[in-house]
This record gives sequence, structure tokens and C-alpha cells, in this order.
Amino acid sequence: RKALQPASKAKRFCKAHAKVLRRVFLGLLGVAYLCYFIAACWLNFQRALALVVMTAVVVFFICWSLFKKHCGAKVLLLLSPVWKCIQKSWHWLKWPLLLAHVGGLIALLVLETKHPKQFISLAGFCGLVLFLFACSKHHGAVRRKTVFLGLGLEFLFGFLILRTTPGVQAFQWLGDQIQFFLSYTKAGSSFVFGNTLIEEVFAFQTLPIVVFFSCVMSILYYLGIMQWLIVKISWLLQVSMGTTPTETLSVAGNIFVGQTEAPLLIRPYLADMTRSEIHAVMTGGFSTIAGSVMGAYISFGIDAASLIAASVMAAPCALAMSKLVYPEVEESKFKDKASIRLSRGEEQNVLEAASNGAATSVGLVANIAANLIAFLAVLEFINAALRWFGEMVDIEGLSFQVICSYVLMPVAFLMGVDWADSPVVAELLGIKIFLNEFVAYQQLATYKKNRLSGLEEWDGSRKQWISERAETITTFALCGFANLSSIGIMLGGLASMVPQRKGDLASLVLRALLTGICVSMLNACLAGLLHVPTEVGDCVTFLSSANFSSTSYAMYTCCKQLFASSALENGTLSFTGAWEGLAESALCLTQCCGHYNHTSCAG
Repeated sequence: RKALQPASKAKRFCKAHAKVLRRVFLGLLGVAYLCYFIAACWLNFQRALALVVMTAVVVFFICWSLFKKHCGAKVLLLLSPVWKCIQKSWHWLKWPLLLAHVGGLIALLVLETKHPKQFISLAGFCGLVLFLFACSKHHGAVRRKTVFLGLGLEFLFGFLILRTTPGVQAFQWLGDQIQFFLSYTKAGSSFVFGNTLIEEVFAFQTLPIVVFFSCVMSILYYLGIMQWLIVKISWLLQVSMGTTPTETLSVAGNIFVGQTEAPLLIRPYLADMTRSEIHAVMTGGFSTIAGSVMGAYISFGIDAASLIAASVMAAPCALAMSKLVYPEVEESKFKDKASIRLSRGEEQNVLEAASNGAATSVGLVANIAANLIAFLAVLEFINAALRWFGEMVDIEGLSFQVICSYVLMPVAFLMGVDWADSPVVAELLGIKIFLNEFVAYQQLATYKKNRLSGLEEWDGSRKQWISERAETITTFALCGFANLSSIGIMLGGLASMVPQRKGDLASLVLRALLTGICVSMLNACLAGLLHVPTEVGDCVTFLSSANFSSTSYAMYTCCKQLFASSALENGTLSFTGAWEGLAESALCLTQCCGHYNHTSCAG
């Protein structure tokens, strides 16, 4: 007992002075980080630029939180007369503001829309919105403010991400960091399976990424970082669009987690939610993909920045289109609720959170593997049956992909895809809707790999790759869980949380699926409207110094430009444009002819 006295005294002292000790510890930690930060910037500021940005963001939110805690009430009290004045004059003030916003948007579209393809994407965007309005459950109850503000937010996010230099650079940097981060998976998978398997076998190459990503997400949830991020995004959407906190929180959560995980954030409130709110929850699940499978798609070679942008843009669009298709006609119990409390999980420490995240992903990995085996086998069987039926009436090569390429070609074209690329994109859309997006992304990755490898665009009558613009549009169009197989997953997940509302869930799911499909297509139209083509560069300099032992997309593009600048008349070869009068023109043409076919190569 005497031996334990010092320990019990120390315990009592720590309990009595817990706040002081915590402040001392945080102060020492802050001083240590400040010393580290100054040293990093002093040694090499360019190298420490990412650290500066992250520190600035964290410091801003800490200062904002402290300001809100200590001065928020006083500021609100001071601003209350101004707010009352705005409310009184809002009935006539809203129209000039609305006209200014619409005028600014039209001016921006006129200035930025320079190519016919962009006008096609804009027409497709408007057409899809009108189609969803035609499918609305209650046309007269649609809140135009919510719909237009949601689409405005989607456009704003898209413009910032795809068109502004800081936005493009920021998301490109973020995508590169995620790719670099996912490469750490090899340390674990190579130890368990060996280097040979992870380099040659798809299951051992891609599926471990899902395990790693799930583990990291679980840690972030335990630390409360994901909840904080979701709440902030949810607050922005809720304040902007006037939606209820429950539905908004679930849709915001879908940016990071899957269609069955996001509703867990609002599980205690699901039983009392209106049909319109449940429809919004379902639409959010169908319109986005989970962070764990996003890691797998990035490992295929799909552009990480486009996937992140598609997930962010889908949130406001999903809410807006959900309220267009199934507007609110009931009285929500959560309309005036300021906030929703989020749990931080039941784990006791970080290690348990990491272990639980990895263990939970095993079911997801098994589900992905089983679905791939089943769907690819079913697709092969359907194609065999269609070929057999086609041969009965002398139709050669009939397949599911061919049918989709014809049926969905107009949709692909209206999204802004070239007519030549439309059959391939339509085929991928069909695979995504009727099978799943995993198979579709896998095939898109093959087309992208062929393009980057510099293969010929056409191999006989078969297209080997699609344009960079078509790739971007397709990446956005496929980014969502909206496929027929997800109906069972959605119904099973939500019915287990609120079994008393199975009837409502079953009656809403098909309408939510259609809305989710259209949300992904709206994002694709917006990507086509805002897409900026990559500059080719100086082809003369590139081909003059190129190593022709292997091909690339840049080489293919420059060789095509050289072919277009060359002419063979009466056995005499001549060049025009940038290649005219250059000594290396003929040599570069000979090298290009070694890889690609053209009439100029006959000479």
C-alpha cells in the first residue's frame, strides 16, 4: 500500500490539474512545431511550400474556431440590425441579385464557350435538367431556388477546379499526392503476396489498395477529421441551398464514403425523415463513389484529379436534382434543427481503429472480386447468346457493347463527345449502368493506356483509344454507384437501419437510381463545357530530339501533324507550314513512317 501511494498521488494530481497539464503539453507541442516549421522554411522554402499551405489552412481554422467560440455571439448581436434590415428589403433586393448572378453566368459562358463541342455539352446539360423535371413527382412543389443554387454551386466548383489555374494546380497536386500515398500499399501487399503476384495479377495489384484506404479512413474517423470535414461541407451546402441538415449531411458524407456508410452518419434520424429526404439520401449514394474504390480506380491509371472533382461536384448536383425529381411536400422534423451530432466510433485507440478498418474492408474486397467474376462471366455469356441470335439472321459480331453503343450514342454525343468516339463512350456507359462502374473504368483505363502508348487510333474498323476530351467526360460520367446491381446494396443497407420503412425505400429506389445516373451525366456535360485541351507544344523540336525506339501520345500527335504538312506529288516529297525548308523534315518523316501509316510514306 505504501509502495502505491506515490502513484495514487500522481494520479490525483493529474486529475486535479488536467486542464493546466493539457495546455502545457499543447503549448510545448506548438513551440516544437514552430521551431520545426521555421527550420524547414529557412533551409528550403520551395521544398517546404506544401508544409506552409497545410499549416496556413490549419491555423486559419483554429483561429476561426477560437473566434467563433469567444466572439461569435457578440458579432451576431452587433450584426442583428443589419440582418433584420436585409430581411425586410429582401423581397425587392433578391431580384437584382438574381439578375446579376444570371447575367454573370451568361457572360462567363459566352466568354469561355469558344468551340462547337462546348455548346453541345451545354445543350446536353440543359436537356438532362428538363428531362428530370419531366420525371418530377410533384411539378408544382419544386423549389426553384434550391435547384438553381445547387446547379450554380456545381458550376462554381467545376469552374474553380477545371478552369482556374490555382484550382487545376491544386487538384492536380492533390491527385499526385494521393497516387504517391497509394503506392505505400506495395510495402504490405509485396510482403504478403510477393512481388511477382502484385505485378502480374490484377486481384493482388488493385484490391490491397482498398484495404489500405479503408484502414486510413477508419483512422481519420477515429480522430474526428472526417466528421469535421463532412460537417463543414454539409454546412456550406445547407446554408446555400436551404436543405435540411440530415439529408445534406448524408450527401456530403458520400463524397468520402460509400452508399451504405454515409447513411450511418444520420442513422438515428432515418426513421423520422420525409420521403423526399430519403430520396435525397439515396440519390447522393448513387451519384458518388466511395473513397476506398476511388483508390482502386486511380491505380488503374484513371486521372485522380478528375475523380476527386467529380465527387465534389456531385454533392450539390445530387441535392438539387433530388429536390427537382422528388420535391418536399411534407413537413420535415429537421427543418429548424441547427446541427446533427456525429459519433466518433467505438474504438478505444488508433490501433484498434486501423485494425477495424482493415478488417471491415475484407468484405468489400470479397464483394468486388465476386462481382467482377460474376459480371464479366455474365457479360461473356450474354455476348455469346447475342452472337448466336445474330448469326441466325446474318448479323455478325452482335454483342451487348454493340447494342449499347447504338442506343446510348446520342447521350454520349450530347455530353460533348466527338461523334467518332461516341460509340465507345456509349458502350462504357452501358457497362456502367447495367453491370457496374468497376468494369467500365477498367476498360476506360485500357483505352487510356493505348492512347498514352501512342498506338494508332484505328486498328481496321476497331477504335483503340478515344480522345483526351472524351476520356475526361467519360471519367465524370462513370463516377457513381448508379447501376442496377447497386439497387440491392442500397435497399439492403437502408432496410437494415430502418426496417419499418422498407415500403418507402422500395418505392423510391428506382427514381433515385435514374436521378443518380443523370447527376453523373450532368457532371460529364459540365466537364465537357469547361474542358481545356492540352497544348501539343513545338512538334519540330520534339521530333528532332525524340527517341523513336518507343512511341507515345505526343509522338503520335506530332507525327500526324508532320503527315498533314507533307505532300507527295509525282514522286516528289514536299513540306508546308513549320516543316517547310527544314533539313530534318525528311528524316523525321521516315522515323514516323516506321510506326504509323500514311500516304506520304509511300515515297
